[in-house]
Amino acid sequence: MECQDYSLNRKTERNNLNLNPLQRGGVLPPESRQALYEFSDGYSICDYCAGRLDEIPKPSIIGFLDDLARFINVDHARTVHGAREGKFAVMHALCHPGDTVVMDGNAHYTSHLAAERNNLNIVEVPSSEEPEYRIDPIAYHEVLDNLYDRGEEVSLVLLTHVDGDYGNLTDAQAIGKIAHDKGIPFLLNCAYSMGRMPIDAKKWNVDFVVGSGHKSMAASGPIGVLGVQEEWADLILKKSDQHQVKELEMLGCTSRGAPIATLMASFPHLIERVNYWDVELQKTLYFVSEMEKISGVKQVGVRPKEHDLVRFETPFFHRIANKHPRKGFYLYEELKKKNIVGIKRGQTQWFKCSVYGFSQEQVHYIAHSFAKIASKFSEMVD
Repeated sequence: MECQDYSLNRKTERNNLNLNPLQRGGVLPPESRQALYEFSDGYSICDYCAGRLDEIPKPSIIGFLDDLARFINVDHARTVHGAREGKFAVMHALCHPGDTVVMDGNAHYTSHLAAERNNLNIVEVPSSEEPEYRIDPIAYHEVLDNLYDRGEEVSLVLLTHVDGDYGNLTDAQAIGKIAHDKGIPFLLNCAYSMGRMPIDAKKWNVDFVVGSGHKSMAASGPIGVLGVQEEWADLILKKSDQHQVKELEMLGCTSRGAPIATLMASFPHLIERVNYWDVELQKTLYFVSEMEKISGVKQVGVRPKEHDLVRFETPFFHRIANKHPRKGFYLYEELKKKNIVGIKRGQTQWFKCSVYGFSQEQVHYIAHSFAKIASKFSEMVD
């Protein structure tokens, strides 16, 4: 059988300015790229394993997880294959088929899948109307009260700390208090916040917290973080009856190579960069203000922005697409000429983007590149 060439080369794409919110928080620092090379073999971290991934001493995964737990203020931390696996593990250990989980109307689809896979009933807390799509703690209170009045017990309250559609940052502490006052455990999905901004699970009344290494913690995917408070440790980290050293919900072991090696290598970088969250936020606010100088461009979601993920409605660019010979592909192509990528090909009516991690000069260049493209084709819509 002839062997086909499956070689891939992302070097050119990586050297561009990538605006994809999925990518911005996952960019590896140099030390993590070195770790990626050193630990690229499949089971590369397992040479000194005595049976538990989280207790491997070399590299010191056991020490790293202790530091990670302190970083997000939980009692126990584990790595999983992604935030979705962390949510599923909590639901699987905590809930029974037919139980009810309450989650925000902006929840990521994986929250729905995790609940559905566990045969749970989902009740959503609605967001406000456009253009904010805000999740209000009062709405959580009302939904939980209504369920209680109907005699329906709730096994878990879930909140998407920052949603992936509008980049709205929701008050986790307030919703955590509401859940605790009603005696319901609280799960916080920090896929877009853990590693970008400070997280304080205990202060926010959080029982379980999940994060995404590849979205927001400068790690190679797939890898996520699950944080658990002591009250729930025996349940979530329960050992197998047949293989007593193995944790059941972790299926024994999770990340076993490059993902956890790069997350560990990036950890000092994460500890440092969350201290500059206010700087990142100011760059985002500047970017929004510059983009909204373009005719018809409008930020959607809560204003002013409290997170770097931004959704823009862009009818002006869409009107150009209706008359441009390349249709909706023109915007992607014009940006690529300026070494900017991350906006989906063919998308002009609206798009999501992020300038997290870019310098102020780069943010200025990106914003003004959009303005130049709008000016270049303005005659098409005049």
